Amino acid sequence: MSTHRTDPRDPRRRRNTLLGGLRASFLTGIVVIAPIALTVWLLWTLVGWIDSWVMPFVPLRFRPEQYIGINLRGVGVIFGLLFTVIVGWLAKGLIGRSLLRWGESVVDSVPVVRSIYNALKQLAETVFAQTETSFDRACLIEYPRRGIWSIGFISTAAKGEIDATIPVGDRKLTVFLPTTPNPTSGFLLFLPESEVIELDMTIEDAAKLVISAGLVYPPTKAPAPDLPRAAE
Repeated sequence: MSTHRTDPRDPRRRRNTLLGGLRASFLTGIVVIAPIALTVWLLWTLVGWIDSWVMPFVPLRFRPEQYIGINLRGVGVIFGLLFTVIVGWLAKGLIGRSLLRWGESVVDSVPVVRSIYNALKQLAETVFAQTETSFDRACLIEYPRRGIWSIGFISTAAKGEIDATIPVGDRKLTVFLPTTPNPTSGFLLFLPESEVIELDMTIEDAAKLVISAGLVYPPTKAPAPDLPRAAE
C-alpha cells in the first residue's frame, strides 16, 4: 500500500502556509487592536456626550472656539469638573450646608421627586463615598443550588432587624451577587459566614471575571519558594 507524501517544494503547500500565517497574524492584530479601539471609541463618545450636556450652559465668552475657531472636544468635561469641585467646596461650608438643607426640604415636599432624589442620593453616596459600605472582598457562594458556585461581593455584616430575624446562630454577611455581563444588577443575599468562601483576588479582578463571562481570569499567584533548611 503506497502512501502519498506532499513535496515540501510544492507551490500549493507554500501558498497554504503563507495564507495560514497571514490569517494568524490578522487574528492576532484584531486581538491587539480591538480593545484599544473600543476603549478610545468609548472615551471619545463619553467626552462628546458630556460636552453636549455642559457646553450649552457655558457663556459664549468662555468658549475657546470663539477665539481659535475650533470646537475642542473635552472642554465641557473640564468645565464640568471645575463646577463639581466648586459645588463640593461650597457644600462643605456653613452657607453651602444651609442651602443644601433648604433645597432638600423643598424636594421632600414633592412626593414623586422626593423618592427619586433620595434613591439617587443614596446610590451616589454608596458608590462615591469612601465608607465602610463599599465592597472590599470577593467571595464564592453556592448559588442557585448546592454544587453550583457563583462569585459575589461582601459588603458588610448583617445588622439590626435582618441579623436578629434570620434564625442562624452563625454570623451573617451581606453579599451582593452580580449578573453577567452587567455587574451593576444582581441579587442581595444574607448568608451565614460559614457558607461564604473569601477569595484572594481583588474586587477589580472579580468584576472583570463576571463582565467577561469567565473569559478573563486574574493571573495566578506563584507559590512562595521553599526556603533552604538550616544545616543541622
